[in-house]
Amino acid sequence: MNNPNCRFCGTELTHTFADLGRTPLANSYVAPDTTLTEDPSYPLHARVCGECLLVQVEDVVPAEDIFSDYAYFSSYAQSWVEHARKYADMAIARFELNSKSSVVEVASNDGYLLQHFANQNIPVLGIEPAANVAEAAEARGVPTRTAFFGAGFAKSLRDEGIHADLLAGNNVLAHVPDLNDFVEGLSILLAKDGVLTMEFPHLLRLIEDVQFDTIYHEHYSYFSLLVVERVFARHGLKLFDVEELPTHGGSLRIFAGRSDGPDRGESDGLKSVRASESQAQLDKVDIYTSFQPRVEAVREGLQKFLKLAADNGQQVAAYGAAAKGNTLLNFCGVTANQISFVADVSPHKQDHLLPGSRIPIMAPEHLKEAKPDHVLILPWNLKTEITSDHAYVRDWDGDFVIAVPELTILP
Repeated sequence: MNNPNCRFCGTELTHTFADLGRTPLANSYVAPDTTLTEDPSYPLHARVCGECLLVQVEDVVPAEDIFSDYAYFSSYAQSWVEHARKYADMAIARFELNSKSSVVEVASNDGYLLQHFANQNIPVLGIEPAANVAEAAEARGVPTRTAFFGAGFAKSLRDEGIHADLLAGNNVLAHVPDLNDFVEGLSILLAKDGVLTMEFPHLLRLIEDVQFDTIYHEHYSYFSLLVVERVFARHGLKLFDVEELPTHGGSLRIFAGRSDGPDRGESDGLKSVRASESQAQLDKVDIYTSFQPRVEAVREGLQKFLKLAADNGQQVAAYGAAAKGNTLLNFCGVTANQISFVADVSPHKQDHLLPGSRIPIMAPEHLKEAKPDHVLILPWNLKTEITSDHAYVRDWDGDFVIAVPELTILP
């Protein structure tokens, strides 16, 4: 079988970053009355391009099959909505946005971010491929187009006279199978003196903290600043600032403008992240090809913990039916015999089963009824929020556990 080619530069991909075997789609939650005895699974093999150093998985399933009807609604994560509010306040002040400005968000989900601009009478437009999620945004008063974004759609918006003074995209860059078409669309839609901001998990943090569970089929690419600068430059976009964020285990927020627009120079933050990546040798292929053994060590740690709990007659539950949790559980071969249920606040996930592991999803109130000995937090990036909101678990001497970057019982 031939190796795939890089989605950015076209080079044949011959270097493995993380081979996670075959897994179901991470957000394909299973109806409890399913007649399928086994969930469809696909290869989940992340490779790194030896030429441009983009880490990527193959698009084994068309994006339309993943994103046209989507189970993730951003507004159910309170900390994420607050993150979006702070971003809006910053952007309005920094870029002097007002009622004559145009703010556009690509992959706008349920309006969690744009609502904060709309509340200050700044015109907004969301672009969201999932019809069910776009409907929730419209109900929130956020005008939303249901479409997959790319150069063609950007041109149609410009033909309508729409341009973006501020063009935002949070955690969408990884979800794009045709990377060049998508970034070209950003360049087309951005006003000549406009500002583009994008947030995405930082590959450096993924490597350093063994965050392999953030790899799944709908995350087609995994970005360093080094690679993003190369991709954007090809399409006439130039970075002028970057912020390091704690979200999603460590993210970057980049600021860019058109190369033919105003010269905004380069911030100290941009130079600092470049230096950090250089020091970590992200410009060398060896740092990527040595990642697999560290992934396998996480699997060994979780399997050992679950076996010990079973041997001691202890019940293990989980919290957060997150996509990253499904990657972790399926790679580690975990089943409903080892974890009895997963609690999740989203009614869109409750009363379903996790794909692959077939662990039932319950409302958080079920924790109080079951009183498990251990609660494995699957979205470890929200561990502070989860342990605070559900501190009552300690009332029966239960504890909270995370598996990444290593098995840890939280204090």
